[in-house]
Amino acid sequence: MSPVMQTPERRTHRRDDAGRPRPLADSVLRMIWREREISRAEIARRAELSRSTVSEIVSLLLPTALVAETGTGPSRGGRRPIVLQFQDDACLILGVEVGASHVAVALTDLRGKVLVWRHRTHVVRTDPKGTRALVRELCDACLDKTPGSRRRLVGLGVALPCPIDPRSPERVSEIVLPDWGGRHGLESIAEAYDVPLMVDNDANLGALAERWWGAGRGVDDFAFVKIATGIGSGHVSGGNLYRGATGVAGEIGHMAIDSHGERCVCGLRGCLATFVGSQALVTKARKLLADYPGSMLAANEPTITTIEDAALAGDPLALRLVNEAAEHLGVAIASMLNLMNPAKVIFGGGLTRVGDLLLEPLRETVRRRTLVSSVDASALVMSELGPRAGAVGAATMVLKAALHDSRLFPTSHRRAEAS
Repeated sequence: MSPVMQTPERRTHRRDDAGRPRPLADSVLRMIWREREISRAEIARRAELSRSTVSEIVSLLLPTALVAETGTGPSRGGRRPIVLQFQDDACLILGVEVGASHVAVALTDLRGKVLVWRHRTHVVRTDPKGTRALVRELCDACLDKTPGSRRRLVGLGVALPCPIDPRSPERVSEIVLPDWGGRHGLESIAEAYDVPLMVDNDANLGALAERWWGAGRGVDDFAFVKIATGIGSGHVSGGNLYRGATGVAGEIGHMAIDSHGERCVCGLRGCLATFVGSQALVTKARKLLADYPGSMLAANEPTITTIEDAALAGDPLALRLVNEAAEHLGVAIASMLNLMNPAKVIFGGGLTRVGDLLLEPLRETVRRRTLVSSVDASALVMSELGPRAGAVGAATMVLKAALHDSRLFPTSHRRAEAS
């Protein structure tokens, strides 16, 4: 089970009534999920199990509707084997990203495919009640687009814009979310759907999404850096997320790069977030407008979106903002490369929409500030998942937990009860 899971008691009890597959069944289920299609004989060969044991396990899996028999495969001599296929659409997962200034929800299948997507800007930091209501509204909107979705729901995964301590997953940072009273308060939404709630930091879940579905596939050591209102990083080491002792690993946004700089929300001065975060860029754009009277940004109040649009259009002020952000970010990334030596650094979040306008000056700064061996070993690339990485990562967290404990999947017993 995930170390950041909060499970409603009544759902756990219901699953127990439905019967618990033997632990070995979870291993076989994961094999079928990975292969998509496989025969009983091939499972027995790969898992070094007897055919009778595999047949017994499959007899437990078939009633769950997660696995189906879909015809016969090629014969190696003798009877043609019956092919087992994992059913990606058997269940659904809700993934939620709660950012500092937006809420996004993805309804996915069991292969990470986004079936329904909803996104809305919101003053998350200062409106906990409204944010919780918006999460429920967008989740309902996603579920209402898919008939029968509630009875097929595995769980609710949530990405939050602050560190999450696995020992106290209900707690949130009062520095990042000052009006939330130290708790996310999302338990009631999961309880309304009668599913487990799982939470983690948004950068961690961006890294998880890239590891499973994006630019981190097949890469055992990489970092995912999210550039948004704040700056965060999620780290995959040896194929697994690295959270640190209390869940605060990866808070790159609070790396001090100028001890005499602006004061950060964390109370320190000169943090990376005060140079690269979206609000910092908007503030700097306002200050520089007098020097660029012909800038596209002078027409209206600057926002991070208009800065990105202007940079893509070649606006000199916007390009200066992006270049300076890239240089400051490059200082932090260079330190990361020297310290961690990841094979890749994957960049996500709003500012990455400008693509190479950010990436090229960032790479140049990194080259000047790193050991030759560490920079040569690392690829600096953009996210393949774009703005959906956080919500998809939240759903992936639920999927990963369910594949390791199949009791989390709604059973055929539960579907019959709900119909």
